[in-house]
Amino acid sequence: MKNLKYGSVCSGVEAATVAWHDLGWKPQWFSEVDNFPSAVLEHHYPDVPNYGDMTKFKEWPKNESIDLLVGGTPCQSFSVAGLRQGLDDPRGNLMLTYLSMAEQLKPKWLVWENVPGVLSSNQGRDFATFLTAMGKIGYGFAYRVLDAQYFGVPQRRRRVFVVGCLGDWRSAASVLFESESLSGHPAPSRKTRQRVAPTVGTGAPYSRTVNARVEADALVTYAMTDVHAVVASRMRGFGDYIQDETASTIKARDHKDATDLVATGKATGETTLSDVTMSLTASYGQGGADLATKPMVCTNTVRRMTPRECERLQGFPDDYTQISWRGKEPEDCPNGHRYKAMGNSMAVPVMKWIGERIQQVENKRE
Repeated sequence: MKNLKYGSVCSGVEAATVAWHDLGWKPQWFSEVDNFPSAVLEHHYPDVPNYGDMTKFKEWPKNESIDLLVGGTPCQSFSVAGLRQGLDDPRGNLMLTYLSMAEQLKPKWLVWENVPGVLSSNQGRDFATFLTAMGKIGYGFAYRVLDAQYFGVPQRRRRVFVVGCLGDWRSAASVLFESESLSGHPAPSRKTRQRVAPTVGTGAPYSRTVNARVEADALVTYAMTDVHAVVASRMRGFGDYIQDETASTIKARDHKDATDLVATGKATGETTLSDVTMSLTASYGQGGADLATKPMVCTNTVRRMTPRECERLQGFPDDYTQISWRGKEPEDCPNGHRYKAMGNSMAVPVMKWIGERIQQVENKRE
């Protein structure tokens, strides 16, 4: 079995590396410019160089070849919540920089992620430009919208994933789509219904039927005993309603760091529990609006989720982003940076599924 070597752009805190570690894949380099995510990368992966600005990739050291290039270029220019400037926004143009890197490095595989808004940006022309350019540099491709809630984490997080394979669209398609769908015989859909998912043990069985169907009912796959709040009815298996010692409390320094504030007022009216949390955003924890749209429900109180809970919703290990920062000990790591890092990240279980599918294709070829 071949252990792939990959390069990562717009790396963030490296959901890809967390997801692909068990596959034996090795990161050759990262590309991240923001200070805090870069510090997280240095903390966890001190032996992997971070080359910084991806637009300067032609100046980077010429290292050994890579098998895969992964990246989630900035989504703000394509988000329906943003100004929708698309490729007129320099951040949107980074997706073309990503393809320029692919043209120079010629990895066998490409994995690219963005928000669903990219599909309609500029009436679809921006995404068409991206796919056309990918084809012109020699890659066959497939794309699909995947939602993290169907991969074992209770968070609605729909993202577009594009997988490219050098000279081979069939291999790309076989990564993102099941064989029965490609043959024109998709499995029957299930009726929409509401119920509580069963509690299961640790691990990540992304499909209840073990046949790679991922658009099925979500399974809560983390057997955590110290999660205290009910994000959703299907999270009841996460443990009793016990308050976690990591929940933020009001401190004397709150006037300097508003992200530490906690809403603990009595909930008025009937408490309604949704199936899963809303999608985490980079601005989570920066204002009262987040408490209204993405609260945690603890019996009859409402509060902001802790950074550790946000890490769990993205599939990261506990306290992955709790690092020493600017002379402060890890326990004093600013919450705001941790919230932003999680909001900008890909969901680890989704990336793991994609990696496993690519590995299956590689194994068949061998």
